[in-house]
Amino acid sequence: MANNRSTSMKFESGLSLISDKATLNQNQFFVWREFLWGAIAGAFGEDMMHPIDTIKTRIQSQALLTGSRQSQKSIVQMVRTVWVADGIRGFYRGIAPGITGSLATGATYFGLIESSKKWIEKSHPNLGSHWTHFIAGAVGDTLGSFVYVPCEVMKQRMQIQGSRTSWNSAIMKDKMQMKSGAQMYGYYTGMFQAARSIWKEQGLKGLYAGYWSTIARDVPFAGLMVMFYEGLKDETEKVRRKWAPNFHIDSTMEGLVLGGLAGGFSAYLTTPLDVIKTRLQVQGSSTSYNGWLDAMSKIWKTEGVKGMFRGSIPRITWYIPASALTFMAVEFLRDQFNEKLDNYNVHEVANLSIEKPKSSLKR
Repeated sequence: MANNRSTSMKFESGLSLISDKATLNQNQFFVWREFLWGAIAGAFGEDMMHPIDTIKTRIQSQALLTGSRQSQKSIVQMVRTVWVADGIRGFYRGIAPGITGSLATGATYFGLIESSKKWIEKSHPNLGSHWTHFIAGAVGDTLGSFVYVPCEVMKQRMQIQGSRTSWNSAIMKDKMQMKSGAQMYGYYTGMFQAARSIWKEQGLKGLYAGYWSTIARDVPFAGLMVMFYEGLKDETEKVRRKWAPNFHIDSTMEGLVLGGLAGGFSAYLTTPLDVIKTRLQVQGSSTSYNGWLDAMSKIWKTEGVKGMFRGSIPRITWYIPASALTFMAVEFLRDQFNEKLDNYNVHEVANLSIEKPKSSLKR
């Protein structure tokens, strides 16, 4: 009798241990799969928006490449120029490093958001969620920047080059140069060739050109965007419960709408940081911005608020669809796979076959 009771206790203890272990593995997998969903969503957003990004990059680089601030092409004129010179391929130059950088940023961004949320819920349940989301987004973007910035350098250089023929003819026609006294870099045939070329000519400094100004712009943007997105989701849920408790909100469409709004708000608020970054990167030998703080001070004194928010409309126009597509993709992947994966794990645990040891007690 005592032996049977002991066997039963061991059996229940074994089941409990297996169940706890399965739950732990399930929670760990939930966090790690968010890195995967974020990577896929980031790459999807970059792929969809890359042609627009190419036009934006070319427009922003005109003064730098031609050495003149006059006769700048409009958006329509630039689209026509790219199409005539390079066709459809011209709009997708630099897409390989662009997607690579977006994979890294999306993975760390969304993965750390979910990891931080789960850790805070357990260790600091009374801590405000908005600051948690802001910090998680900022840290995620910072970690992704180690891959993202070199990819961004390669992507932008490849975007302004177009085809080899158009690049060479443009150099001969407009005598383009990056800075006074500096030689123009050669044509990049692909991502890896571009990386080798930049490393050979400029070393690590070349691959991380504009790193700190990029961090100063993107980290606040990333933090604000996830904070706005989570805040909008909370408010939407409160309104739904109060006014339409029986109404179901599709999370994919919710991600599309709220992601676009969060991206637009964040893009507008961080426009001054983008202006400073752009001025520092495109300044020629006749311009005297001696660092980030000096640029901010001079722009504010000479141009005021209007100067600090210059280009806010095209920036918002770019980020609304890019953010909408990214959050939509993440929510879609969560809807399609998370529940199925969770049910699969639970099913595996429920169907574990544990054979009870036979009692050695003889009757």
